[in-house]
Amino acid sequence: MSKRAVLEVIALDVEDAVAAQAGGADRLELVTEMAADGLTPAPATVAAIRAAVDIDLRVMLRLADGFAAGDLDRLTGVADALRQAGADQFVLGFLATDGGVDLGAVERVVDALGGCRWTFHRAIDRAADRDALRKQLADLPGLDTYLTAGSATGVDDGLPTLLAEAAHDGEPGYEQQIMVGGGLRLDHVTRLRAGGIEAFHIGGAARPDGWRGPVSADAVAQWRTALDDGAAA
Repeated sequence: MSKRAVLEVIALDVEDAVAAQAGGADRLELVTEMAADGLTPAPATVAAIRAAVDIDLRVMLRLADGFAAGDLDRLTGVADALRQAGADQFVLGFLATDGGVDLGAVERVVDALGGCRWTFHRAIDRAADRDALRKQLADLPGLDTYLTAGSATGVDDGLPTLLAEAAHDGEPGYEQQIMVGGGLRLDHVTRLRAGGIEAFHIGGAARPDGWRGPVSADAVAQWRTALDDGAAA
């Protein structure tokens, strides 16, 4: 029998966070500005959410649209402010202009996190060489998850890549957990679970009224049930 899958839900505010936890989310990704695919939220928002729920929180470190690191002094300062607000897990990922990982930027930010756990986000889906990126990042402290759709265009196109990478679990560069997100639908779950995927990330799927509406506890609960049924299959 497979173990319980991790369900991570994007939260923009306290209302989202409370609903996601009520629906059965295991973890939240905290962001703002979904029009830019998710930027760093304010420390005050993080502190309020931390006070409202008791599940794990991962806070986005991304100051502008795209995958360039930008101003590293500012970014590390923001990371410190977020830690002071109660953040102890993060989400980040930076690419160079050639599509390779910006290793220097990632290393500097990770150093500022002081050993906190973190996710390398969907920048991997825009990388020139996914395998090379994984192996370059393999030994960085705190990295335990890759958030990926397997393709820049989403899970429909990325399924073969996701299943192939899951089959390499435990090999050098593949020790981290694969968390699938980006165009993820309920009808993907059975195949992904059968392939060994044990972590799932949803955003719009938790919001029946779209990004202008809040997270629905009922929508999250539907995903929780689907993942739990998949574990028992």
